[in-house]
Amino acid sequence: MTEGDERRDAADAVERELMMMFRRARKLSSTVAAQVHPDLDPASYSLLLMVDDAGSLRGMDVADKTGLDKSTVSRQIATLVELDLLERVPDPDDGRARRIQLSETGRTRLDEVRRQRREHMYSEFGNWSTTDLSEFSRLLSRLNGMSLGPIRPE
Repeated sequence: MTEGDERRDAADAVERELMMMFRRARKLSSTVAAQVHPDLDPASYSLLLMVDDAGSLRGMDVADKTGLDKSTVSRQIATLVELDLLERVPDPDDGRARRIQLSETGRTRLDEVRRQRREHMYSEFGNWSTTDLSEFSRLLSRLNGMSLGPIRPE
């Protein structure tokens, strides 16, 4: 087997493992979303995490970051407000505008689910060496820094 063949086989193995990881991530996202609130869908859970990371956002910021249209984002935000996971607050930079942020309930539920998930991850990684965990983190960071732009036909 040539170096090119070995490299292609290795890249194919990476793609297979990534697809498996993506499937597992979608399933995990559904499970975790339901733990935060039984009526929370995975897409809205993702939006909730984005708001948590940002602190507060305008609806347009969410649309820009996700690439979703404003009406879709607006519906997701309305649902999260209705579920008492987000709240609308005045925008300090523009008195006419509103921002969204986690509500107290949203913060409490998200923190509890993340705590449980971290404990589970610590347990699952219990037999990994610190060196392996550090290397895995480094490689994931490198992967996340890659451009995975549109696929072009050959």
